[in-house]
Amino acid sequence: MSSINRRSFLASAAALAAAPALGAVPASGDVDVAIIGAGAAGIAAARKVAEFNRSFALLEAGDHVGGRCITDTRSFGAPFDRGAHWIRQMDVNPVASLNKTSGFDVYPAPLGQKIRIGQRYAREGELEAFLANLVRANRAIADAAGRKTDVACAQALPPDLGAWAQTIGFVLGPYGTAKELSAISAADFAKADRDHSGFCRQGYGTLLARTARSLPVQLSTPALAIDWQRGLTITTPRGTINPRTIIVTASVDVLTSGSLKFIPPPKRVLDAAAKLKLGSYERIALDLPGNPLGLASDDAVFEQAQDPKTAAMLANVSGSPLCFVDIGGNLARDLAMQGEKEMVAFALEWLAKIYGTDLKKSVREARATRWLKDPLVLGAWSSAAPGAQSARRTLMEPVDDRIWFAGEAAHETLWGTVQGAWQSGERAAEGALRRIGAFKKPAASAAPAAKAAPSHRR
Repeated sequence: MSSINRRSFLASAAALAAAPALGAVPASGDVDVAIIGAGAAGIAAARKVAEFNRSFALLEAGDHVGGRCITDTRSFGAPFDRGAHWIRQMDVNPVASLNKTSGFDVYPAPLGQKIRIGQRYAREGELEAFLANLVRANRAIADAAGRKTDVACAQALPPDLGAWAQTIGFVLGPYGTAKELSAISAADFAKADRDHSGFCRQGYGTLLARTARSLPVQLSTPALAIDWQRGLTITTPRGTINPRTIIVTASVDVLTSGSLKFIPPPKRVLDAAAKLKLGSYERIALDLPGNPLGLASDDAVFEQAQDPKTAAMLANVSGSPLCFVDIGGNLARDLAMQGEKEMVAFALEWLAKIYGTDLKKSVREARATRWLKDPLVLGAWSSAAPGAQSARRTLMEPVDDRIWFAGEAAHETLWGTVQGAWQSGERAAEGALRRIGAFKKPAASAAPAAKAAPSHRR
C-alpha cells in the first residue's frame, strides 16, 4: 500500500482552503435561499440551489466547511478524520460519486474484524459464536421494532448472550449509535442502513470539502437569530439577510441549546429535536510508527469486554502509522468532560490490557476529539429515544412553508451518516426551490423505505 505524500497532500488541502469563491457573497441583502451551516447537508443544499441558478447565502459559524466530517492534516502530517471516517453505502454514496475522477483513493473496508479475549485473539469457533450472537441480537431488535409499542433496544436483546453480552452491547450501542442501548428506540435502530462501507485514503473530510470548493461560503459567520414572525430575516455579526426561504442544518443539540434564536420558537420542531438528542462518540488517534502491534492496514479490533469501559481500534489507518481508538456512549461523554490527557491515558491503558504491551514509549504523537465540548456541534450524531422515532418525520416538515431543517437527524434510514445529511440537504433545497417556483417536480417521500432487516454493522 503506497504511503501518503505529505507535501503534495498539504498543498492540495491548502489550495482547497484558498479557493477564491469562499466569502464572496455579501453578508447582507436579499437572496432566494439562506442556508445555515456548511456541513454535508448545507453543501448539498447549496449545490442544488446553484444548479437552478437561484441566489443563496451559505453561512458557516466555524472556520471550515464539513461540520462533523473534517480531516485534520496538521496534527500528524497524515490525514486524521476527526469525525466521519466510514463511507457508508460506498457504491451509491453521492460524496464519493462526485469525486470519482478527481484522484481520490476510495476503497472498500476489509471484511471481518479481530477480537481479543484476554491477551490473545479469538479462535475461529469463538468468532463464530460472537457473530451468531450478534445476528441474534440484531434480529431481536428488528422483531421488537415491528411491534405496536416501541421499546428500548436493550429490552429487546436476547437474555442468553453470555460472555458476549458486553461486547454486543458496545458494538450495537456506543460504537454503532453513540449511546447505550437502553437509550435508543428499537424502531429507529432497525431502520438504519449501514451496508457497503469504505474509506478514503486522503480523508473523508477532504473528500467532502472538495464538493464545496466552488461554493461562496461565508466562514466565521454564525446565524444569531431567525425572525419569521412577520417577514423572514437572519441576523449575523456581519449584517442582516432577507431570504425568501431558509434551510437550517445545525445539529439537533445546537437547535435546542438556544444559541440560534428563533422568533417565535418553532415549538414542534424543537420538541422533535430534543427527542433525537446527540450521543457521544470520540476518537483518540495514536501515531505508532513501526507497527508495534503487528496489525494490517485498517484492521478493526474489539475485545471480549467484561464491563462497559471498552473501545474499538482501527489500526494502521489507510496504510499510515495512525491508529484510531474509538469510544462511545457514557464512557466517551465522561472522558471528554475530563479532557484530552485523560482520553489518551485511557486509550493506552486499554491497549496495554488487551495486548500486554506498554505502548507509551512507542507513541510519537496523540490527539483526541472532544465533539461534546464543541459549541457548534455538542455531540456525535442523533438517535431517537424509545417511542420517539417519528420525531425524524417532524424534523423534515417545513415551518410555515418557509423554513426547512436538514442534517443527519432529518433522515429516517441514513441518520448518523454523511450520506444521510447530504440527501436531507437536497430534499430541503428542493422544498425551498419549489416554494419560490423554481422546482416543478411534485414533492417526493421524505425518505426511502427501510429494508426489512438491514445489517447495522459490517
